Amino acid sequence: MSIFGRIKDAIFGKEAKTAPAPQATEPAASAAPTAAPSAQPVLEVDVERVLSERATRSDQDLNWRSSIVDLMKLLELDSSLGERQELAREFGYTGELDGSAEMNIWLHKRVMTELARNGGRIPADMLD
Repeated sequence: MSIFGRIKDAIFGKEAKTAPAPQATEPAASAAPTAAPSAQPVLEVDVERVLSERATRSDQDLNWRSSIVDLMKLLELDSSLGERQELAREFGYTGELDGSAEMNIWLHKRVMTELARNGGRIPADMLD
């Protein structure tokens, strides 16, 4: 599984499992050809709420709102340079993979943007 997939699962996991099953909108049998079924509705998850609740239960003071390292620590994921380099590769980062502030800020914003694209509600100041 991708590193972003693990981040997403750590945040969306509980909510995604409790989402209601989609309702059928067409009859089971029809003489006429039917259009392809529409895409599944995206489950919206309040990412800020989920992470804030986790932070209140943490024994560490983590700046998850702007730090990719702290965000990964809050989610109990490996935040090592190697893992962040792999995450940067997943997203196509073109800068130096040296763990610089530039790389880490870019990663945090990209993770938040991707969470939003996948149904996460993210405060505007955390997006690109």
